Amino acid sequence: MAASELYTKCARVWIPDAEDVWKSAELIKDYKNGDASLQLTLEDGTNIEHKLDPKTKNLPHLRNPDILVGENDLTALSYLHEPAVLHNLKVRFIDSKLIYTYCGIVLVAINPYETLPIYGTDIINAYSGQNMGDMDPHIFAVAEEAYKQMARDERNQSIIVSGESGAGKTVSAKYAMRYFATVSGSASEANVEEKVLASNPIMEAIGNAKTTRNDNSSRFGKYIEIGFDNRYRIIGANMRTYLLEKSRVVFQADEERNYHIFYQLCASAKLPEFKNLRLSTANDFLYTRQGRSPVIDGVDDSKELCTTRHAFTLLGINESYQMGLFQVLAAILHLGNVEIKEKDSDSSLIAPNNRHLTAFCELVGVTYKDMSQWLCHRKLKTATETYIKPLSRLQATNARDALSKHIYAKLFSWIVEHVNKALVTSIKQHSFIGVLDIYGFETFEINSFEQFCINYANEKLQQQFNMHVFKLEQEEYMKEQIPWTLIDFYDNQPCINLIEAKMGILDLLDEECKMPKGSDDSWAQKLYNTHLKTCCLFEKPRMSNRAFIIQHFADKVEYQCDGFLEKNKDTVNEEQINVLKASKFHLLMELFQDEEKATSPTGQAPGTGGRTRLSIKPDKSRETSSKEHKKTVGCQFRNSLQMLMETLNATTPHYVRCIKPNDFKLAFSFDPKRAVQQLRACGVLETIRISAAGFPSRWTYQEFFSRYRVLMKQKDVLPDKKLTCKHVLERLVEDQDKYQFGKTKIFFRAGQVAYLEKLRADKLRAACIRIQKTIRCWLARKKYLRKRSAAITIQRFTRGYQARCLAKFMRLTQAATVIQKYQRMYVEKKRYRKKQAAALAMQTILRAYMARQKYQALLREHKAVIIQKRIRGWLARCWYKRCLEAIVYLQCCIRRMRAKRELKKLKIEARSVEHFKKLNKGMENKIMQLQRKIDEQNKDNRLISEKLVGLESSYAVEGERMRSELSQLRGVEEDARNKAIQVSSLLEELEKLRKELSVTQQEKKTLEEWAQTYRSEMEKMVSELKDQNGSLKKEKDDLNRLIQEQSQQMTEKMTRAIAEETHQLETDLNEERSRYQNLLSEHLRLEEKYDDLKEEMARSSNIKPGHRRTDSTHSSNESEYTYNSEYTEMEEGSRAGDDVTRGMDTSLTLKLQKRVTELEQEKQSLRDELENKEDQFQRARARDDAEFRKARGAELEYESLKRQELESENKKLRHDLAEMRRSLLGNTAAGAGAPGSPAYKVLLDQLNASCEELEVRKEEVLILRSQLVSQKEAMHHKDEKETMTEPSVFAEDVNKLKDADELKQAYVGLKDTNRLLEHQLQTQRRTYENETESLRGELQNVKEENNRQQQLLAQNLQLPPEARIEASLQHEITRLTNENLDLMEQLEKQDRTIRKLKKQLKVYSKRIGEMGAGQTEGQTSPGQMVEEPIHPVNIPRREKDFQGMLEYKREDEMKLVKNLILELKPRGVAVNLIPGLPAYILFMCLRHADYLNDDQKVRTLLTSTINSIKKILKKRGDDFETVSFWLANTCRFLHCLKQYSGDEAFMKHNTQRQNEHCLSNFDLAEYRQVISDLAIQIYQQLIKCMENILQPMIVSGMLEHETIQGVSGVKPTGLRKRTSSIADEGTYTLDSILRQLNAFHSIMCQHGTDPELIKQVVKQLFYIIGAVTLNNLLLRKDMCSWSKGMQIRYNVSQLEEWLRDKGLMTCGAKETLEPLIQAAQLLQVKKKTDEDAEAICSMCQALTTAQIVKVLNLYTPVNEFEERVSVAFIRTIQTRLRDRCESPQLLMDTKMIYPVTFPFSPSCVALETIQIPGSLNLAFLTRV
Repeated sequence: MAASELYTKCARVWIPDAEDVWKSAELIKDYKNGDASLQLTLEDGTNIEHKLDPKTKNLPHLRNPDILVGENDLTALSYLHEPAVLHNLKVRFIDSKLIYTYCGIVLVAINPYETLPIYGTDIINAYSGQNMGDMDPHIFAVAEEAYKQMARDERNQSIIVSGESGAGKTVSAKYAMRYFATVSGSASEANVEEKVLASNPIMEAIGNAKTTRNDNSSRFGKYIEIGFDNRYRIIGANMRTYLLEKSRVVFQADEERNYHIFYQLCASAKLPEFKNLRLSTANDFLYTRQGRSPVIDGVDDSKELCTTRHAFTLLGINESYQMGLFQVLAAILHLGNVEIKEKDSDSSLIAPNNRHLTAFCELVGVTYKDMSQWLCHRKLKTATETYIKPLSRLQATNARDALSKHIYAKLFSWIVEHVNKALVTSIKQHSFIGVLDIYGFETFEINSFEQFCINYANEKLQQQFNMHVFKLEQEEYMKEQIPWTLIDFYDNQPCINLIEAKMGILDLLDEECKMPKGSDDSWAQKLYNTHLKTCCLFEKPRMSNRAFIIQHFADKVEYQCDGFLEKNKDTVNEEQINVLKASKFHLLMELFQDEEKATSPTGQAPGTGGRTRLSIKPDKSRETSSKEHKKTVGCQFRNSLQMLMETLNATTPHYVRCIKPNDFKLAFSFDPKRAVQQLRACGVLETIRISAAGFPSRWTYQEFFSRYRVLMKQKDVLPDKKLTCKHVLERLVEDQDKYQFGKTKIFFRAGQVAYLEKLRADKLRAACIRIQKTIRCWLARKKYLRKRSAAITIQRFTRGYQARCLAKFMRLTQAATVIQKYQRMYVEKKRYRKKQAAALAMQTILRAYMARQKYQALLREHKAVIIQKRIRGWLARCWYKRCLEAIVYLQCCIRRMRAKRELKKLKIEARSVEHFKKLNKGMENKIMQLQRKIDEQNKDNRLISEKLVGLESSYAVEGERMRSELSQLRGVEEDARNKAIQVSSLLEELEKLRKELSVTQQEKKTLEEWAQTYRSEMEKMVSELKDQNGSLKKEKDDLNRLIQEQSQQMTEKMTRAIAEETHQLETDLNEERSRYQNLLSEHLRLEEKYDDLKEEMARSSNIKPGHRRTDSTHSSNESEYTYNSEYTEMEEGSRAGDDVTRGMDTSLTLKLQKRVTELEQEKQSLRDELENKEDQFQRARARDDAEFRKARGAELEYESLKRQELESENKKLRHDLAEMRRSLLGNTAAGAGAPGSPAYKVLLDQLNASCEELEVRKEEVLILRSQLVSQKEAMHHKDEKETMTEPSVFAEDVNKLKDADELKQAYVGLKDTNRLLEHQLQTQRRTYENETESLRGELQNVKEENNRQQQLLAQNLQLPPEARIEASLQHEITRLTNENLDLMEQLEKQDRTIRKLKKQLKVYSKRIGEMGAGQTEGQTSPGQMVEEPIHPVNIPRREKDFQGMLEYKREDEMKLVKNLILELKPRGVAVNLIPGLPAYILFMCLRHADYLNDDQKVRTLLTSTINSIKKILKKRGDDFETVSFWLANTCRFLHCLKQYSGDEAFMKHNTQRQNEHCLSNFDLAEYRQVISDLAIQIYQQLIKCMENILQPMIVSGMLEHETIQGVSGVKPTGLRKRTSSIADEGTYTLDSILRQLNAFHSIMCQHGTDPELIKQVVKQLFYIIGAVTLNNLLLRKDMCSWSKGMQIRYNVSQLEEWLRDKGLMTCGAKETLEPLIQAAQLLQVKKKTDEDAEAICSMCQALTTAQIVKVLNLYTPVNEFEERVSVAFIRTIQTRLRDRCESPQLLMDTKMIYPVTFPFSPSCVALETIQIPGSLNLAFLTRV
């Protein structure tokens, strides 16, 4: 297409810039052909005019669309040129913090100068097995590609890491080797991968140094070949080194250091083992202080030395050799401090007793005299004589430095050689991967021989790189059948010929070195004469005759000729070497003993073992030893470089180009100038140029159709996608040369993708404009309608408001009138009421005053009347009393007079006899009457006297009262007088008061006014107080609320703390559980490895392995025959091991001999300990036997007495029962209760049956008890016999043991046997004690019953005979009635059961009627009448009494295990039989062994079961159905052991029948733990199996496949192929994952897996899905987009829907997907403002800070309408999240397995109802 079509207005271009190299600009107007300039606008808004070159008219480079910027592969860019490459790298490095980028087959690595968390084991696991284009660029991706191609193509690989100093070559090579060591593992037990990695710190210590550009710069090149066996596991390695920078040993520039090892030694000089080295600080030695920078920030040299020494030890260099190395290094430092003084102009000397030379001589073991002599002299030989020539001070110093460099080079070579020896292996190498860490192209202000060699090597590597890139392009075009023309690319063969061809620079240099008087000047003149006019790549500087310029592929380099000859010759004084050869120091002798065979003093080590597949021609020149020593450095380097190129050409290369972003080591700082220089030098731009010359952009037809579907019309879409793409391209791109159609891809020229993207963007922009136009029209109309409606509404409301205002005004006016009326009325009324109140107040006061006056008068009058009344009454009473006294006195006088007269008369009569007689008549009667009268009178007198006393008291009280009244009256009279006196004064006062009343009224008014004021003030004060009170109440409420909130917060805090503590405890428990289960998995892995080693040994010894028993290492109850089988197996293993050992090397044999000696010593100690244990065991057994016999004798005596008592009591009860029957029959002989009546017959039959059953049970108990006693006694005698015979047998067995392992095993077996015997003894003792307690309880009950009977008997004996008989009969009748009632209840239950069974039998009899009539037996229930017919029953009595046990013979055990475990097909069992049937069958067999009390049978059955399950899982561990089936059955077997263990905690849900089936003789708690561990191992294997099935589906189904089609388009992928998101055949989708989950769930349900266990499995699966998806999202930039976030959220919702359908929402699986959900939300949310940052921080709680920042850095727009995340926003996120305390790990651990638990799940299946199908071939089992 024409340029004018692309250079239009708003098109963006790149223009050159002095500072930024390239600067972006935008066209202001369209370009037209013939224009001499372009009108541009820079990014800062400046308008410029860019003039075009008038000759070439080349337009500036176009800029790529924004959506292509930041691509993983530079070849995916539409415009491939230098500014596009530079900008893409800068955007990825600065904005996205991505240091790796693909450029075709090259990985560009930019040094971040910062430690990044992208090299952990989790990252290695994420890249392992992945395609190179599917993941973000990484050194691990290159390593994985090399490893995969080695395994797939059976071809050796090479990884070439290049770059200038400080670019990160060594680190990249180190990470590549770490990747191989991690993913491949080791093929032997020597940990070769650790040794390979351990070589790095050694080589860094002796070959790396600090330079101005790099703190850890490699000053040599190395090529490491990592060898692999036929299973692609590391078996060894070999290292070759190139061009060690020896000059650094004696000289360092400013801000540089010598090699690290010198500073490490100086930093550790104070260690006691280094005292004899006489070292001090680095500033004290010349060779370490010249750079004036002895310390590197952040590096501890003493710790680095510890690392180096540990690496030496790991590689087999022992402590003595290490100290020898350090001695030599310290000697070099001391040699550098030897001061050489000038004697005269041509000679020099060393002062005697120079302490540094003395230290050097002592350290290397030479004489001081010889060394001081030859440091200042040299020997010259002629044909006839030998001369000793003194050296000047400068020459002597140079000779000293040359010796130091030579010694260090020898030491370097020796170390490399021994490192290779440590890495070599005897196993045959199948293939290798080489890692080349070599210096990049170098150019400095002064370039010398070292830079010349380095650039020569880079020329060779660049040539190989160009050829490889061209070859790949050619293969791609040929594969796609694309017609192509030869691409013209830069060939640097002329430059290589200039250097290495005949009469080239190296040839002339070697020739000049051979000349006697050769010099750098003469060599330069030869160069000028030979090449200046013949080669265009060779130039001479204008201002110098001692330099030359070579045009390299990267740049022109000027080399200074000074020192070329000396460095090429690398001469050392031969006499100094002879002095060192004569040393007594063994290491120095080793360094120089092969001087004649040395190849290179630069440190190149000869090719040692490890490369068996590589075919390289040997260097024939090495056969001549005399000339070999004379080889120049250049010649040696050329030869080694030729060998390297042959090696690389024989392998498939992979390229890593390291870029140094700046010269100041600033983290993530990008200097465009330095970057462009290195890009030009490392060949990246050449790769771009080669790609751009052809068809760089390549799309598959499906990807092209998906991306550019928007450019097609409906009629263009055909069923054939390929034909559709052809038609569309022919219509869109007229020039047919701009694209080509391949077999599977479309190839585009550079810029065509950008053009198509422009068309696509224009089409989408037009569609957006149309959508926006329509939407804006709709929005405008909606806005107009809203405004119109709003205006009408406003008018309506305004008019209504105005009407309401008018009405309100009228209402207010009327209201005001009414208010005024009422106000005026109120005022007048108030005034009237005030006057009325005043008049009423005055009237009230006056009337009150008059009333008070009247009241006072009436009161005085009343009081006067009372006084008069009282006085008059008193006077009347006084008069009455005087009159009464006078009358009484008068009556007394008259009566006295009359009495005197009567007395006189009586005296006269008494003197006469007649009278006396007369009187005596009836005297007696009268006396008596008188007596009675006297008594009555006395009684009356007493009453009267009492009345008198009462009257006297009342009179006294009355008198007292009267006196008090009198005193009161007197007081009243006195008051009356006083009052009368006061009346006059009161009247006067009344006048005064009347006068004061007016004054008071006046004051009252004043007071009222003051009171009113005071009231208002008080009201105001009260209101203020009320306000204060309210505020105080409010404050109180606030305080109360605050207190409540604080208390609530404290409560919540306490609750949260308790919850956190609980969560922490749960976490700790889960961690412990997880740690334990990880140990189990590790143990299982070691077991499998052990079995694999045994099988491999068996195969290597040509022994066909048979069936062998494997012991259960978890069980402590091993049988003796298990140990015997293990012993046999170990003997076979030892024989196989002997055969394998014959093939091992001598070093391993020596190690094994040493190990055998140690084991023999350990064996002897164990034997002694075993004898001591045996003696202790025998003594303990004798003591236990004595105690047991003693206790057993007492118990037998006690049991015999108890048995006798029970028998006598039983006879008595039987006798009583017989009498009762007889009496019962006799008493009921008549009436309805006759003996023949049905009720009594039923009762008697029931009693008889019960008695018979009781007798049978008693007999069985006696038989079982006798058997138990006999078995115990027999076992006791057997134990005694074994105790007597064991020492001799054991001694024989000990003599048979061959090694310490067997002795250990026998000792462990003996301990297990001891524990078993102790356990059996304790079990028997507990059983005996339980039986004793039960018998004691029964005896106590019998005694209590006996006592009660005796008490009743004693009570009956006290009664009369008739009452005694009646009482005994009553008691007996009561007892019999209770028993009859109990029996009747049991009879009713049995009748109901029989009726129920009859109904069932009728149903069953119909089905199996053909088998019935002749084989059934009638049975009459106790409740039936005699005349009731007998119903047939088709269930035999034997099955009725089935106890849920299966009996088998001991010899059938292997058949049982074989048929039930090893050869069982899970699918048939799961579909046709009840779940867990094998577990039930095994448990029923175990029950029978427990029933027989056969511990041997129990142990062997459990051991065989466990080992067989392990065997079948090892054999078919990849089959999900098998693993799931045996997980379900193992768990069911474990639950059965718990359910029927007899433990109350597990018997809560059992039926009565199930409780009867509990184990009775053995406690299998230890075996439950073993089986639980086995279940954990099976669970982990199940998870691994499911993970292997799901792993290939997860990334494709969750990330790559577009579940919602059309949401995201496919972007260009570049050279690296990426997995397509279009669902082709064989591509996994989300439906594939859901179908697989359904299959997992249905299979586990069919197998009867516990629901809780299924929940744990699903939770683990969802964690794996979420972790793998998130990890791939974090490592794939192409997946971090808005549309992909939508796809992920939709996929997660489908998974949640699956959980909801299966009822698994509560299992915690959804929570495991939370990090993935939050990552998808993070891709979709806005990412601009601070509010967005706050929302992201609060939303992404399940993601770590590293993950959030990584997603934001990787976020890539798929379309132009999306925006990238700014760097400022990412920094804001980092600032907000810096306080988070979390792990810095980037990826989730996909290998993490949640700890599994097996909640107890009792079975409702009754064991007696289980039927064994014939398909299992278990006919040898008998139901018991």
